[in-house]
Amino acid sequence: MYTVSKDYHYLKELRESVEEAESVVIIGGGFIALEVGDEIRKLGKDVTIVVRSRLLRNSFDPPEFSEMIENRLREVGINVVYGHVEGGLVGRESVEGVKLVEGREIPADLVILSTGYRPNVELAVKAGLKVTRYGIWTDEYMRTSCLDIFAVGDCVEHRDFFTGKPFPLMLASTATFEARIAGANLFKLQIVRENRRTIGAYSTHVAGLTLAAAGLTEEAARKEGFEVIVGRATGPPDRHPAKFEDTSMLTAKLIFSRDRGGAILGAQLAGGKSVGEMINVLALAIQKRLTASELYTLQIATHPLLTASPVGYQILQAAEDALAKLRAGGLNSPPSIF
Repeated sequence: MYTVSKDYHYLKELRESVEEAESVVIIGGGFIALEVGDEIRKLGKDVTIVVRSRLLRNSFDPPEFSEMIENRLREVGINVVYGHVEGGLVGRESVEGVKLVEGREIPADLVILSTGYRPNVELAVKAGLKVTRYGIWTDEYMRTSCLDIFAVGDCVEHRDFFTGKPFPLMLASTATFEARIAGANLFKLQIVRENRRTIGAYSTHVAGLTLAAAGLTEEAARKEGFEVIVGRATGPPDRHPAKFEDTSMLTAKLIFSRDRGGAILGAQLAGGKSVGEMINVLALAIQKRLTASELYTLQIATHPLLTASPVGYQILQAAEDALAKLRAGGLNSPPSIF
């Protein structure tokens, strides 16, 4: 059984084992599991992903986005199986499959475990720094409990942008963001470069489908007690007209708070590669707490070869949908722009 380690020699060995295998089972339903599964599928291997509940469950709401990625995986030949594997490897001298708690056995020549990592805090513990179950504690300037020591990246505890609660997050984009803050404050604290908690903005490209998210999901926002309004936009192509190459239909879901003038809490996108940069616009909107009205009146650049039509730009359409719902909500809704 293998994991997906950030080690060249280990991954080279994994690649060689994959090439010798015919059937591969990947345990886990996160970004790495899906991306690795898609790459192995391209090698002509039979790939099965075993997930306990649903794919990308911490990043996207059910059912629309979870079903979208599951359907796409099945279309390209990747099997998705729901079940729980608990010490259920089958085989004596070599692996022959995995056994689910529910009793089903899935044949496999190779098994990859992709269920997440714990932060590596061994050095911090030896140094006597404050460490929590989520990683090394840091302040807004990425200083540890010893003010002369900074920490960033996967080993650090991250706190949610809206609630302040710690949560697990391991992203290159977040690590580099924190590194810029630490670098700017090594010799002199600069207020404008402090870390005001973590949004969590990310994207993936699997089986020709790009998915991206930032901020809270609708499910997470409701669990935290937010009264939310959801704006949706589905269908307009991300080029205009749609005859151009590399054109994709795009689905957008924006989550707004009914309070505070309809401030944006989160965003989820699915479609073509244009999604990868569009989510960055929405990540900035979340950081600046823009409202549905402000997003609807966003001034954008547009070009037939590069973007959706200015009258069908998905961010604006989803914001417009939310505004209509806010207006219909009664006297507590923010003033309508209509």
